[in-house]
Amino acid sequence: MALTRRQKQVLDFIAQFVELHGYSPSYQEIAEGLGLGSLATVHKHIHALEAKHYLKRSFNRSRSLDLTQKYLQMEQRRQEASGARVPLLGRIAAGSPVEAVENPENLDLGVLASHPGTYALQVRGDSMIEDHICDGDVVLVEPSTEVHDGDIVVALIGGQEATLKRFYREPGGFARLQPANANMQPIRVPLSELQIQGRVLAVLRKYR
Repeated sequence: MALTRRQKQVLDFIAQFVELHGYSPSYQEIAEGLGLGSLATVHKHIHALEAKHYLKRSFNRSRSLDLTQKYLQMEQRRQEASGARVPLLGRIAAGSPVEAVENPENLDLGVLASHPGTYALQVRGDSMIEDHICDGDVVLVEPSTEVHDGDIVVALIGGQEATLKRFYREPGGFARLQPANANMQPIRVPLSELQIQGRVLAVLRKYR
């Protein structure tokens, strides 16, 4: 049986969530990630995907949504036909930090996505314009917690606010997140409150 567009989005969201977190999402996380109005709607899609053998549930454990071999084979065929597929997980601030929100879209980027786990973020703001990263650009990010001073990184502050900046270690257990805009001030934050989620590999820009 064929998948509907929304059912495919549910499957892709679950796959991307598992890749990022190592466990399956809750119904609430699926609803929030896809902008669905109720948990009943999520349950309806999950039930339909079980019936079509793309998804299975284990009733004796929490977070029990598992993708089946049928889905994995479908994705493999699709990737072989269209090239590498990179998840577009949301928007990243290049001004004041904002909450990063997952968005189950995809970009086909071929060779640029050769590193396992590479994902894309769309830039908002102009704090990195002197590094030629402008509002609306898409950055490709390599997941990594180990970065060097001067790397352009995706930094999560306090577990909630994500921003794109150059990273520098400073004395006293602090980090400086340096904008590439002479009109903006750096963000200084204790290393204990900072989580590096990846380093920028490339910048994509669409021209009309």
